Amino acid sequence: MTQTITRGYKALLEEANAKIETLTAEEAIARFGRDDTVFVDLRDPRELNREGRVPGALHCPRGMLEFWIDPESPYHKPAFAQDKTFIFFCAAGWRSALSTATAQDMGLRPVAHIEGGFTAWKQAGGPVETTLPND
Repeated sequence: MTQTITRGYKALLEEANAKIETLTAEEAIARFGRDDTVFVDLRDPRELNREGRVPGALHCPRGMLEFWIDPESPYHKPAFAQDKTFIFFCAAGWRSALSTATAQDMGLRPVAHIEGGFTAWKQAGGPVETTLPND
């Protein structure tokens, strides 16, 4: 028996993008370095090693996001309890759109994501760190 997918990734992305704040790379770069903003990198470690990272960004593997946000979770990270704006990004903006919608649904606010992700960030001249600190 084959599976019948009733809502594909395009529909999920459309739904997420309809309810979240999306920043251009230039808008995100303008917020870089602010004390009231946390950049959250959702890419997996291989992507960080290969492409570099936004200096100072919190690395949160996509699979751990809900557990790191929820203070009731044994995996909760205090970084997500801060009264700050969280800007999510991945490589191209798909995972970050879905993650931003999830974080918002969980009550984390304010949240946004970078359209085009880390790729757009680099193309717009955003700072990139290629020597990676230990996570």
